[in-house]
Amino acid sequence: MMNRNRIVGLAVGLLLAGTLLYHNGSREEQEAALPAEAAPRLNTAAPSFQLTALDGATYQVGGPRDKPLLLNFWASWCDPCEEEAPALASLYDKYKDKLDLYAVNLTGNDDFERMKAFAARFKFHFPVLLDYKLEAAQKYRFQAIPTSFLIDKNGNITDVINLLTPEELEKKLQKLIGM
Repeated sequence: MMNRNRIVGLAVGLLLAGTLLYHNGSREEQEAALPAEAAPRLNTAAPSFQLTALDGATYQVGGPRDKPLLLNFWASWCDPCEEEAPALASLYDKYKDKLDLYAVNLTGNDDFERMKAFAARFKFHFPVLLDYKLEAAQKYRFQAIPTSFLIDKNGNITDVINLLTPEELEKKLQKLIGM
């Protein structure tokens, strides 16, 4: 049953990514309209955006930072996101003095109350950013959710992660924060 849920969640995530890429014209038309730097690459600057979070504060991504950042894109209806959530909460609580974590909810394709309940159930103590217009999601052009981007203090993407075991994710975070 868990594998079936994981497959269904991944399929829904792929459909969402397809919607983000193809909602206005063909893929070729969209890519031609976007500068090459719109698709983030490793060791390049993370695309900039600013979003409001559940706590009412505004958070910005892009440019130099005080701490490295784990930028996670998710939705409450995504089974793999639910599978990943306990590890994100635990790792953030463990490394919050050395690492920022922003969970960008695809609010434009999610139910607001369900999303709030999800964040509360998994005890998200980190900012949950609300991407109502899916603008941040479009800038990062990922193919499935959950997808996380590791961003160093210089504001550069150092890794792109889909679903990992908690141990594998922790190793990548330790490398990012220089442990």
